[in-house]
Amino acid sequence: MSGQWIHSPGRGEEAPRQGLPGLTGVEHIGFTVPDLEEATRFFVEVIGCRHVYTLGPFRSDGTWMTEHLNVHPRAVMRELRFFRCAGGPSFEIFEYEAPGRRTDQPRNSDIGGHHLAFYVTDLDAAVAHLRRHGVRILGEPTASGGPSEGQRWVYFLTPWGMQLELVSYPHGKRCDDGAPVPLWQPSD
Repeated sequence: MSGQWIHSPGRGEEAPRQGLPGLTGVEHIGFTVPDLEEATRFFVEVIGCRHVYTLGPFRSDGTWMTEHLNVHPRAVMRELRFFRCAGGPSFEIFEYEAPGRRTDQPRNSDIGGHHLAFYVTDLDAAVAHLRRHGVRILGEPTASGGPSEGQRWVYFLTPWGMQLELVSYPHGKRCDDGAPVPLWQPSD
């Protein structure tokens, strides 16, 4: 794989005044799962996240669900749960009941395709852990090139087919040296 750098203001340069006023970072990531109990077990027991709190159910007799969440007006969000995984952003998972909802997982190549990546300090140990838990690993760990040189990664699937990724670059990535804007990096 090859990558290309796009010029952005670098260290010491004035950033243009654009974008969201007061933006400080990603607060959380949310996604919908088919079975909240199965997803909770997977994220807590296999990945090692911590369940923080639960809310729900939410429903509306009017148009609130469509106006605020862009779902069918009769959709029911059965429950949502917030999780924390080490030092990264929090995430929330939802379980919905809704007329006409799609149940297939998008691929990365599909519009709306996505994945959640977890940073690990030892990729090989993390892959072995997933294999012991019967998790489907997609291929073997891959070493990146270009600006991501120094990074290794591998995709894997949740029991319901959602794409996740493990990433590791314990000695940094090539882009750490001279990138116009430093990428966020996890800390131990």
